Amino acid sequence: MDRRSGPVVAVVGGGVCSPEEAALAEAVGRGLAEAGATLICGGLGGVMAAACRGAKSAGGLTIGVLPGYSATDANPHVDVPIVTGMGEARNVIIVRTASAVIAVGGEFGTLSEIAFALKLGRPVIGLGTWELAKEGQ
Repeated sequence: MDRRSGPVVAVVGGGVCSPEEAALAEAVGRGLAEAGATLICGGLGGVMAAACRGAKSAGGLTIGVLPGYSATDANPHVDVPIVTGMGEARNVIIVRTASAVIAVGGEFGTLSEIAFALKLGRPVIGLGTWELAKEGQ
């Protein structure tokens, strides 16, 4: 593993996803790596695995912030597994570490990550995910 000087960008989404979401997440991961970003995610399957796979295909560095107690839970494309034992509370760590968040699909866990990011003033890009807007905006 080497230190990178580029930004750390979170890719968030469901642990189970459609083939279309997986393809999109993989393309996002690849693009981030090509741009010199480090990818951080929840480290498991679905969107997280696809994004990491894409990043690795372009020589990128991947960080997985895991919900459980074992580094072996990480998908095979995670370079740096971070074991938290925090369950979904790890979402705050993912978002706080990232300078921006890209959400692909997802369920309520993804919604929580989007909400944390917006609360912290992080830019959020949503691709086939929750539509968030305050009334009148």
